[in-house]
Amino acid sequence: MTDGPIRLRETFASTPVSAHNDAWDALYAESFHPWDRAGPSLALADLLAQRTDLIPPSVERRDSSSSSSGTASIARRLALVPGCGLGHDVLLLSALGYDVVGLDYSARALELARENKAKADAEGRYAEYVRDGVGSGRVTWVSGDFFGTAWEADAGASKFDLIFDYTFLCALKPSERPRWAKRMSQLLAPGGQLICLEFPSGKPLSLQGPPWGVWPEVYEALLEHPGEPIEYADDGSVKSDSVPRLPHPDGLHRVCLVKPQRTHKAGTNEDGSVRDFISVWTR
Repeated sequence: MTDGPIRLRETFASTPVSAHNDAWDALYAESFHPWDRAGPSLALADLLAQRTDLIPPSVERRDSSSSSSGTASIARRLALVPGCGLGHDVLLLSALGYDVVGLDYSARALELARENKAKADAEGRYAEYVRDGVGSGRVTWVSGDFFGTAWEADAGASKFDLIFDYTFLCALKPSERPRWAKRMSQLLAPGGQLICLEFPSGKPLSLQGPPWGVWPEVYEALLEHPGEPIEYADDGSVKSDSVPRLPHPDGLHRVCLVKPQRTHKAGTNEDGSVRDFISVWTR
């Protein structure tokens, strides 16, 4: 049987971009999802715990004077995880207090996500992240094309306070990356944060994908100039002369770039050191 990486490369090399969504859905329907990490992103959990100077809490407490009922209330920030798959990071963010939309084109992926949530709830798998007085946020599973807008009605929102990207950008052909950046810019609420766990860092584009290799400067070029095409060197880094010089009116700026202390095994070197980066973006 063809192994996972080879099958992924062969599947998407022979499939036009317009049919990629259906190709991912077909793989889930066959129970083929070797990219699943079987758990949440510890790098995300650590960042949210350690960088409260950059990322506001998941909830805002409102006193009785601002509540129509005359009692204190909690307003939850709204998070989005596009390409959520089995939903591990959706469940993590929910446990941390966010209301979360888990978005995936694949209906089968969302079936698995619902099953995953039911098992996690029964086992108390995310209980360590739930804070007293805050509790877990609402989870909404939504099927739709990230690049379209039809799914926003089911999500009940078109702007999000926090967006988490992991194994989503890297699943797209490099030619589709400007569309990703433009859509992220559209979906991020004023004052919101886009968090990117950058994977697989340093993989040359010549090795093909998915997953397609990324570098920190790739995110920088894309998100500072949403929708603008960029060109790549053979190693996958950005050709500096292809990046627009003038600021983009919808551009995001990076406020944090760190090597996480912990991440999934796929993001580490053979000696156990972390290879990937995690970055935070805002307006």
